[in-house]
Amino acid sequence: MGILFLDFIPFRRRGDPLPRNRPAATCREDETFFQKWGSLLVLSLALAIILIDATLLNVSLKAIISDLHTDIQKVQWVITAYSLTLAALTITGGRLGDLFGRKRMFMFGAILFGIGSFIASIANSVPVLIAGESIIEGVGAALMMPATASLLVSKFRGRDRAIAFGVWGGVAGASTAIGPLLGGWLTTNYSWRWGFRINLFVVAVLLIGSVMIDECYDVEEKPTLDGLGVLLSSVGLFTLVFGIIESSTYGWWKAKTPFSEFGLSWQLGGYSITPFAIGLGLVVLTAFLLWERRVERSGRTPLVSLELFANRQFMSGAATTGVVAMGQAGLIFSIPVFLQAVRGADAFHTGLALVPSSIAAFIAAPTAAVLTQRFPAKRLIQFGLVLNVTSYLILRQTLNVNTTPSDFIFGLVIQGVGLGIVLAQINNLTLSAVSVQQAGEASGVNNTFRQLGSTLGTAIIGALLISAIGTGLLGGLEASKVIPQQFKSQISSMVSKQSSAVEFGGGAQIPASVPQKIKDEVTRVSHAAITAANRKALLVGTIIAFFGLLASAWLPGGKRLDTSRSAAHHPAVKGDE
Repeated sequence: MGILFLDFIPFRRRGDPLPRNRPAATCREDETFFQKWGSLLVLSLALAIILIDATLLNVSLKAIISDLHTDIQKVQWVITAYSLTLAALTITGGRLGDLFGRKRMFMFGAILFGIGSFIASIANSVPVLIAGESIIEGVGAALMMPATASLLVSKFRGRDRAIAFGVWGGVAGASTAIGPLLGGWLTTNYSWRWGFRINLFVVAVLLIGSVMIDECYDVEEKPTLDGLGVLLSSVGLFTLVFGIIESSTYGWWKAKTPFSEFGLSWQLGGYSITPFAIGLGLVVLTAFLLWERRVERSGRTPLVSLELFANRQFMSGAATTGVVAMGQAGLIFSIPVFLQAVRGADAFHTGLALVPSSIAAFIAAPTAAVLTQRFPAKRLIQFGLVLNVTSYLILRQTLNVNTTPSDFIFGLVIQGVGLGIVLAQINNLTLSAVSVQQAGEASGVNNTFRQLGSTLGTAIIGALLISAIGTGLLGGLEASKVIPQQFKSQISSMVSKQSSAVEFGGGAQIPASVPQKIKDEVTRVSHAAITAANRKALLVGTIIAFFGLLASAWLPGGKRLDTSRSAAHHPAVKGDE
């Protein structure tokens, strides 16, 4: 895609005059009230469908498996590939907006998102579903997501920017929980395909609403796209995230099972594919950074200015964003496992149980934005992070085998309020560290930190749950006084092979010949093991949230966030004025 653009835009070194057909101004500033705030609704709606689609299929797996006559491993690849596409291309998507216009990339991304949704809605096989949902839709999302944040930076200033990011952050916090709820309701009452069909209507609204959005370019530099930089960053991020995601299947170090894809199998000396993929990803990303330094030193335009990483305000904000996303992903993963496996909740009611967090985040985010006139953003973020740590402790203390969804409400509300405050302020603080011209580049990097954090959180919590459930099952069965000693070895062997099924609410399949008393005891042990594993997961979530609080210590103080300077040319921005 970048090569096609290069055919029409000649190479220009930094400092050369702009092409005559390109406007010297970056963005309009004489918008009406309706144009300004109406565009916020359009951009927030775009963010919502991207985040909702990331979790929509999680509660529809059983229906998709039945409809497409496939298995869980293949369907999970649909979700995995969507995350990989987003992680690999978000930086490029942000840069393309700087280069060729953020509105243009936003609209092009929306069109691709609609096309991918249509293909996914009529898919009759997993490969078609991957092509539509994971690849085409993923590319569209990678173009739209950084554009939503960078357009907010270009359109709003000062208090208005704080309010705009407050709304944007509230939508981000609410959408994560709305995905499972909407997916469960559509799957239960209609079809999983409607999760994609409604995207077509939303995309139509986005394209119509984009008339309220003015075009915005970077006029400082960057008239060309760094093709090799795109390739290296995409391959490096793809393999890094692939390794993290596949850790739950193949293990972090020693292989649980030989690595196999596309009908081929590799032994890899008994080691998991995970360290190889992560190692390769880090090597390629190192090559990417070295290449970017060379490009920048030669006077050409890099995909990402390395001086961006020397900007304290930006990097501390992006790092905090990644840690917060890691903890949030763990929570969204663990609570549904408990509700479905122990409490027997269906997809819709599992999503419904998480709604208190969404509502709280949606209300808290814009409310916190108003407080920025009285309190520094850093203090508000730290207050939100303290609430996050507290909420994890409350949820962990609440959790036992008899816990009902209503018992989670208080802890989830505290978590939602904290998350809403953090998301509203951290994005404003992070992206205000750079000039309007570099907002797309910065937004792409920031969203990549978020995606990596979310992926790592899900992988860590997922691996912990499976391991802890398996250990708890075996320990509980061995300690049981109900199961006769002569049956323990046989039953333990059967149940241990089904820990993944138990984790996702399938329950251990015990032969009909086994007495009901023993079956009931296995169920009791399973529920106890799942509960104990989820308590461990919430403890890890608490630790991650605490590290987010520690990371916030490097955030700049002061009430003024908008530096109005370029990170590429002013790396020492501190935001403490």
